[in-house]
Amino acid sequence: MGKRLFFLVILLVVALYVMRVTAHGRVEVPPLGNTLVDAFATVEQAVTRAGRLARDVLTFPFSLVRASQRAQELSERVDLLESELQQVREYQLENERLKRLLDFQSGPAASSHLELAAAAVIGRDPGSWFSTITINKGRAQGIKTNMTVITPRGLVGRVISTTSQTATVLLITDPRSAVSALVQDSRTPGMVEGMAGGAGNLHMIHIPNDMPVKAGQVVVTSGTSRSIFIKGIPVGEIVSVKRDPTGLFFEAVVRPFVDFNRLEEVLVVTGVRSPAL
Repeated sequence: MGKRLFFLVILLVVALYVMRVTAHGRVEVPPLGNTLVDAFATVEQAVTRAGRLARDVLTFPFSLVRASQRAQELSERVDLLESELQQVREYQLENERLKRLLDFQSGPAASSHLELAAAAVIGRDPGSWFSTITINKGRAQGIKTNMTVITPRGLVGRVISTTSQTATVLLITDPRSAVSALVQDSRTPGMVEGMAGGAGNLHMIHIPNDMPVKAGQVVVTSGTSRSIFIKGIPVGEIVSVKRDPTGLFFEAVVRPFVDFNRLEEVLVVTGVRSPAL
C-alpha cells in the first residue's frame, strides 16, 4: 500500500510541475518530462501492438470461415458456369445436326422427291443397343409401319410398330433385319442382314459366285418390288469378302455409314412424290 501511495505522489508532483511550466508559457519540456513522455509512448506502442495481435488472433478463425465460404461460393459459381457452357455446346451440336437434316431435306431429298418427317430418338432397346429405337413421331404425325428411316448419311431401318405419338424402328444392325441391296458400281446383288455380336457391322450374303466384290465398294438399297425399302439409299462400305460355307456364293462384312452409337435424330420417309414432267 505504501509503495502505491509513493508512486501516486510522484506522478502528482510531476503533473503539477508540468502544469506550472505550461502556465508560464514555456514551450520546451524539461528533461524529466521528456523521459516520462518517451516512457509512456513506448508503453502505449507496446499496448497498441498487443491489442492488434490479440485482435488478429481472435478474428483469424472468423477470417478462415469467411475465406472458406467465399471459396465454396466461387467453386459453385465455376461449376454453374461450366454446366451452362456444356448446355450451350449441346445446343450448338443439336443445331448442327438439325441443320444437316434440313439441308438434306431441301437438297438431295428434294431432288429425289422424298417426303420426309424429322424425328428425335427418345429410347433404345435396353437389351441390345443395335436392335430397336423409339422415335417421338407416331400415327398422329402420319407415321406407319414399314416406312423407311434414314439419316443424311444413310439407311437406319424401318418402322415396325406405332402408337399415337411414338414409333419403334428396327435397325438394320438387328439380326432380324434383311435389306435387299446391291453394290453401287458393279450392280452386284445381295442381301444385307444384321450380325449377332457384330458390334454394329452388317453381313451381306448371297453374292453371286460369278460377280465377286472387294473391300471399299459401296452398298446401297436395291429397291426391288419385294423390298420395303426405297431404292438407292446408301447402306455401308464393304470391309472384307470371303466365300460362304457352301462355296456357292460370296459373303461380305459391311460397315454401315450411319453411326448407330450416336444416333439422335432421324428422317422417316413418309412418301415418294412423282417427278414432275
